[in-house]
Amino acid sequence: MPLRRTSKFKIKNMALVEMIMPKMGESVAEATIIKWLKSEGEKVEADEMVLEIATDKVDSEVPSPVEGVLSKLNFKEGDVVKVGEIIAMIESDSAATGSKPSAPAPAAEPAAAPAPTPQPVAPQPVATAAVAEPVPYVPEATEIPRHSNGHRFYSPLVRNIAQKEGITVNELDALSGTGAQGRVTKKDILGYITQKASGAVTAPPPEPTAAPAPATNGVVTPSASKQPLVTPSSFISNGEVEIIEMDRMRKLIAEHMVMSKQTSPHVTSYVEADVTNIVNWRNKVKKDFQQREKQKITYTPIFIEAIVKAIKDFPLINVSVDGDKILKKNFINIGMAAALPSGNLIVPVIKNADRMNLLGLTQTVNDLAGRARDGKLKPDEIQDGTYTVTNVGTFGNVMGTPIINQPQAAIMAVGAIRKKPAVVETPNGDAIGIRHMMFLSHAYDHRVIDGALGGSFVRRVADYLEQFDVNQTI
Repeated sequence: MPLRRTSKFKIKNMALVEMIMPKMGESVAEATIIKWLKSEGEKVEADEMVLEIATDKVDSEVPSPVEGVLSKLNFKEGDVVKVGEIIAMIESDSAATGSKPSAPAPAAEPAAAPAPTPQPVAPQPVATAAVAEPVPYVPEATEIPRHSNGHRFYSPLVRNIAQKEGITVNELDALSGTGAQGRVTKKDILGYITQKASGAVTAPPPEPTAAPAPATNGVVTPSASKQPLVTPSSFISNGEVEIIEMDRMRKLIAEHMVMSKQTSPHVTSYVEADVTNIVNWRNKVKKDFQQREKQKITYTPIFIEAIVKAIKDFPLINVSVDGDKILKKNFINIGMAAALPSGNLIVPVIKNADRMNLLGLTQTVNDLAGRARDGKLKPDEIQDGTYTVTNVGTFGNVMGTPIINQPQAAIMAVGAIRKKPAVVETPNGDAIGIRHMMFLSHAYDHRVIDGALGGSFVRRVADYLEQFDVNQTI
């Protein structure tokens, strides 16, 4: 009688781990899946990035919570997923303690049940109290693309609201967005709907359409056929011109910059400041500070501290414009423009900067700048700024003419610090000395900030920098 072989292998207990759409900020309820970085059946490590997502405010990556095999993707690229929904299932033995094997388990076991086929996300009803008769959703007439003319990105939530309320692409394109890089947010479109219903705004005229082509017996003649539109960028590369497609973030930045210049009449005032005391003080404390705090102290928090003090002196700098109303902010949130490794720009915001001392500002600046470079900022950390500073001196520039970060009303560029001969007042008379000098460039919205206010503000910032206390500790 032949001998039976006993298997030397044991079935390893596995557990199905739910991968959840994470909460991206207080004001973010859903996100769009931009790209899956892993496929079904592929192994993933704990904390390895599995997919890229996008919200109205920022793009981010979602890591795997455990090590295992990606067994099921519940959504496709382009799908809109609510925070807390299960986006994928991971088969993992690292989470199998106390769980039953997923493969042989009966259908009644939740861990072994196949993931349900994802259903399309239906448009969510939106409360618009000021709109008496909402326009029925007619997809054929009001279908909104994700990108308008290949440039401006519209989130799924904004598209759903626009489709439900009968807002056209033309109207969305004309709407100024208050989100990151000028995106239209839920608040923007609901405000527009309310104004439209009250008659405060009128919809832009629809784009002209071509007249019907003449036809004979239902056949369009060749001469009447539609010709392709030729634009200045429609050309064939001859090998000497390299065509580089803008990435999504660059398109948004480009749109935001154009919108800002069209919205605000920019005026720029310049002041040169003697920052010798600041340079000497930083050189004196930076070594001990780095040893104690395990981080560097830069000039940026010092500049921000001076700007905050000047805003307290001139609170009408800390405003935004809403039609013919000026909104004065009683809180000071300073945005700081940061260059990303990709070459794009992002503006993390220091919330309530007026409540921080120099140490707190330094730690916050270093934290935000580091996470900006690593792409780890949260949506809430790049919104609600009331004033922005950008350090063009980082690139060796002595001054710049910055573009206002809408819906703010002003922005300051700080230039490179250079040693220059300067007149120094002494008890024995004037003398020529070598001083560390820096230009400040203050651009402001001339609709609400006149030259007297804009010029006085930048002068006050320079005064605070020049009066820096060299005996203070940090």
